[in-house]
Amino acid sequence: MLPRLNSQTDINPTVQVFLQLLASEGFTGDIETQYSSRLAVATDNSVYQKLPQAVVHPRTTEDVQLIGRLANQDKFSAVVFSPRGGGTGTNGQSLTSGIVVDLSRHMNRVLEINEQEGWVRVQTGIVKDALNDAVRPFGYFFSPDLSTSNRATLGGMINTDASGQGSLKYGKTSDHVLSLQAVFADGSVIESGSSEHGSESESFASTALNVARSVCTDNRALIDEKFPPLNRFLTGYDLKNAYLPHTDEFNFTRILCGAEGSLAFITEAKLNLTPIPKARTLINVKYNSFDSALRNAPFMVEADALSVETVDSRVLNLAKQDIVWHTVSDLISDVPGKEMQGINMVEYAGQDEAEVAEAVKALTASLDEKLETEQDGIIGYQVTSDVASIGRIYNMRKKAVGLLGAVKGSAKPIAFAEDTCVPPENLADFIEEFRTLLDGHGLNYGMFGHVDAGVLHVRPALDMCDPQQEALMHQVSDEVVKLVAKYGGLMWGEHGKGFRSEYGPEFFGEKLFSELRRIKSACDPHNKMNPGKICTPLDSTEELVKVSDVKRGTFDRQIPVEVRDSFAQAMECNGNGLCFNYDTASPMCPSMKVTADRRHSPKGRAGLVREWLRQLSEQGFDVIELENEARTASSAKGLIEKWRNTFNKRHEYDFSHEVYEAMNGCLACKACASQCPIKVDVPSFRARFLNLYYTRYQRPAKDYLVANIETLLPYMAKIPKTVNFVLKQRIVQSLTEMSVGYIDAPLLSVPTLKSRLKTQPVIEFNLQQMQAIPTEQRQDYVCIVQDPFTSFYDADVVEDFAKLALKLGKKPVMLPFKPNGKAAHIKGFLGQFAKGAKSTADFLAQTAELNIPLVGVDPALVLCYRDEYQEILGDDRGDFDVLTVHEWLMPLLSSSSAKSAVDNSDWYLFAHCTEKTKLPNAEKEWGTIFSHFGGRLTTVPVGCCGMAGTFGHESDKLQMSKDIYGLSWKPNLDKLPKERCLVTGYSCRSQVKRFEGDKVRHPLQALLQLLN
Repeated sequence: MLPRLNSQTDINPTVQVFLQLLASEGFTGDIETQYSSRLAVATDNSVYQKLPQAVVHPRTTEDVQLIGRLANQDKFSAVVFSPRGGGTGTNGQSLTSGIVVDLSRHMNRVLEINEQEGWVRVQTGIVKDALNDAVRPFGYFFSPDLSTSNRATLGGMINTDASGQGSLKYGKTSDHVLSLQAVFADGSVIESGSSEHGSESESFASTALNVARSVCTDNRALIDEKFPPLNRFLTGYDLKNAYLPHTDEFNFTRILCGAEGSLAFITEAKLNLTPIPKARTLINVKYNSFDSALRNAPFMVEADALSVETVDSRVLNLAKQDIVWHTVSDLISDVPGKEMQGINMVEYAGQDEAEVAEAVKALTASLDEKLETEQDGIIGYQVTSDVASIGRIYNMRKKAVGLLGAVKGSAKPIAFAEDTCVPPENLADFIEEFRTLLDGHGLNYGMFGHVDAGVLHVRPALDMCDPQQEALMHQVSDEVVKLVAKYGGLMWGEHGKGFRSEYGPEFFGEKLFSELRRIKSACDPHNKMNPGKICTPLDSTEELVKVSDVKRGTFDRQIPVEVRDSFAQAMECNGNGLCFNYDTASPMCPSMKVTADRRHSPKGRAGLVREWLRQLSEQGFDVIELENEARTASSAKGLIEKWRNTFNKRHEYDFSHEVYEAMNGCLACKACASQCPIKVDVPSFRARFLNLYYTRYQRPAKDYLVANIETLLPYMAKIPKTVNFVLKQRIVQSLTEMSVGYIDAPLLSVPTLKSRLKTQPVIEFNLQQMQAIPTEQRQDYVCIVQDPFTSFYDADVVEDFAKLALKLGKKPVMLPFKPNGKAAHIKGFLGQFAKGAKSTADFLAQTAELNIPLVGVDPALVLCYRDEYQEILGDDRGDFDVLTVHEWLMPLLSSSSAKSAVDNSDWYLFAHCTEKTKLPNAEKEWGTIFSHFGGRLTTVPVGCCGMAGTFGHESDKLQMSKDIYGLSWKPNLDKLPKERCLVTGYSCRSQVKRFEGDKVRHPLQALLQLLN
C-alpha cells in the first residue's frame, strides 16, 4: 500500500507572517504556499533547483508596490524576492529560496497601442507571441525573436535583454524599450526613459536614478575600455549604453534591461514596434561539414542578410526524428549522394520587394558559382518566399533547442556554457578550439545559433545524476570562460548570468565591478531583489551564486536507477517549457492554458512525480514493487483500510494529495507525448500514479462507472429507449451528479447499430467463414473495429463508414464489439486494463492473420491500440494494426478515379487533438482525400475541445471543460457554418453537440455525401 508522504519543507515563520500581512493589507493577487506550487517554480530551463518559500501572483502594479512597502520593514529583513515570467531562463535567473513574484498569470495585458507612432504599452507578464498577435493587425511586430517566443514573457526578455534571430538589424530588447515602470524593494516607482521621474526624494527609486547617472558619468572611459563591441554584449547593468549616442542624455532604462530582477520589479513597458516586412525570403544553404557552415557565415553576413542562423547535423537529425520534421521535410530536403552536415538559414526581409529580390538574386548567383566549383563545402540550397513556410522552418529551429534534450541515455545536452559570444570573424577558430576542449573531455554535444552575431549555442551532454559529471560541468565552465576571453568575447552573450554570476568580478575587474555594486546598493540596499545574481551591494558580505550550486540532479540521484528508468517519461523533463505555449490552437497543454497554473502542465506534473518518487525512495519504498503488489491486492482488509484513510484521516497532510490534484486536472489528451521535445507522457505516468494512489485511498464512484462503461453498454443497448428515457429525467440527472459526480450523460443511439446494420449488406464476422475466402479476394474486404462510443452513442457514423466502404467497392465486415479499455487506463485501473487489453489484442491479432485491413472510426481509440497496448503488454501485444479511416483511404486513392470538383463550397476539418499530434500528417492527408473525391477541405487550427473522453462529463471538471472549449473550438465554430464542419473525434462531436446543440459530422460522412 502507498505510504503517506510529508513535504518536510517548512516555511520560515517570518515569511508566513509577511504573507499574512500582505493578504490583510489588500493584496488582490494569489498567494500560494502549498508544496506543489513552490516545486513548480523551483526549476526553470536550467539544471538548477531552488525551492522558494512561497509564490505570489500580483494583479496590479499596486500589488507589487505593496509587496515592496511591507517587506521594507525591519522585521522582514530576511524576506527576499525573485521576479518570474515564463521560467525559460537557462541559467537559473529566476530561481530563489525566497519568494517568487510571478507576473505571468495576471499581469499580461496590452494596455495601449499607438498605431501612428508605432509603439505599444504592455504589462510585462505578457508572452512575446501574444504581443505580436495583438499588434499584427496594425502592421507591426516586436522584433527580437526568441526560440521560446511562445512562452517567454516580456518581463523575462527585458530582464535578460533578450535578442535572438535577426539581431544584426533588429537589435536586442533594450533597443526597443522606450520606457519602463519599475517598482523597487521599498515600493517606490520609477518611470524610466528620456524624461525619467520617480517617487519621493528619499526613496530607492530616486537614489537609484542619481547614483546610476553618477556611475556612468564618472567612469565613461573605463566603461568604453572594458565593454567589448559585441552585438550581444550583456553585463546585467548596461553601463555603456546608458547614455544615448552622441548626447549627454542619461537613460536609466538601459540599467534595468538585463538586470535579471536584481534591481527592481518591471511591471509595465512601453515598446517600440517594427513594421512587418512586406517581403521575406529564406535561403537554406547546405554544407558537407559544420565547420564549412561556420566559416562561410561571414560571407553571408557581408551579403547584407537580415540574419544568418546555423544548425549542425546532430540537431538536424534530432529534428528528423520528431513530429516537427513533417512540416519542413520538403523545404530542407537531402541532397542526393551528399551528406548534409550543417545548414545556414539566411533571411532577407524588407519593405521594398524589389530590393529584397535583388539581394536574393545576388546571393543565389554567388552560391551557384560556388556549387559549380564545390567551394566552401556548399552542396546545395533551397529558397522559399512563402511566409508560412518560413515560419515552419523557424519553428523547427526553435524546437531544436528542446530536441537536444531528447537524446538517448543518461547523459543529456545541458545549457551552462551555451551562449558564448565572440566577434563573428573569430567564431570558426573559437568553435574549433571549443570543440577540441569538449572532445578532450570525451563529451558529445550539439550546436546551433546566430553566427551573424558570433553567438553559438553549444550544449555538452552530461549526466547530472553523476557527481563526477556535475563537477566536470564546473571545470568545463571555467575553461570556456578563459577561452572566450582569449578570443575577445564573453561567457554570457544571450541568456544572462544567473548562476554564472561568479565570473563577473574577474571579467570586469575590481574597479568597474565595484561601480556595478554601487548601483545595486542604490537600487536594493538590503539585497532583497534576487540576491546573489549579477552582484551584491557594496557593504554586503553575502556571496554571489555559483555554477556549483544545487541542481535537479542532486535530488534525482536519490531515486534508484531502475525507478528513474521506469519513469523516464517524467524524469527526463528538462524544463524547456514548450508545454507553456500560450497559443490556443496548440494542443499542448489545455489544462495549463485555462488555469495559468504551472502545476497543471506536463513540466509541472513531471516535477511533482519526480519529487513523489524521491520521497518514496527516501522512506525506503520500492515503487516498482508497490505496483506489483497493487495488481493483486484486493482483500477486504485492504478495502477497510482505504476507507479509513479516506474518511478518518482527511486532516493528515499527504504530499500524494497534491500530486493527485495536479493529475486530476489532466485531460489525458496525450498531446505532450508527441508535442513535447522530450516526449514527456503525462497520461502514462498519471495512470501509474493513480493506480498506486488508490491502494491507499478509496476511489470516487465515478471512476468505477467510467472504467466499466464498456462492459455495461452492450446491455444498455438492448433497451436503448428505456435507458434514454431514464437518463432524461431531471431527478435521475440530479442524483447522478450528486452521488456519482457525472453530468450531461450522452444518450444511446436509436436505432442501435445492430438495428441499422440489418438493412445494410454488412457481413457479420465469422472467423471460419472469413478464413474460407480465397487469399487473393481478401483485399476486397474491410473489417470494422468497433469502439464503445461511436458504436453505442454515434452509430450513424459506423453505419456510414460501412456505406462508404460499399461505395468504394469494398465488402464491410463488422467485428464483434471488444472493449478497448482506454477509459480504464485513464483512471489508473491498470490491472483491469491489462487483462482486457490482452483479450482484445489476442482477438485482433488472430483477425489480422486474415490479411484484411482492420479500421476504426475514432482516432483516439485506434491510437490506444498502438500506444497504451504496447506500453502495458509489450511483446505480448501480438502482431496487428488498426488503421484510422484516413490511413485506410489513402492507399485506395491510387486505384480509384479522381473526380472533378463536385462541391464548390469548403468543408472545414476540426481534427482530434490526439490524432493531429500522434499522426502529424492526418490533416494534410484528409485534405488529399477530399480533393481526390471532388471536395475542398480546409483545416481549422484548434487545440483540445475540452471533452477528452469522459473528462468533460465529470461535474468537478465542467468549468474547465467549458473554458477549454472556449479557447479555440467555440470561436472557430461561431465563424463557420456548422453543417460544413467535420470533426474526427467522437469526444469532440459530443462536446459540440453539448454546447452548441448542433450535431456535426465525421469527415467520412461528408465523403459519402460527395460520392453520392
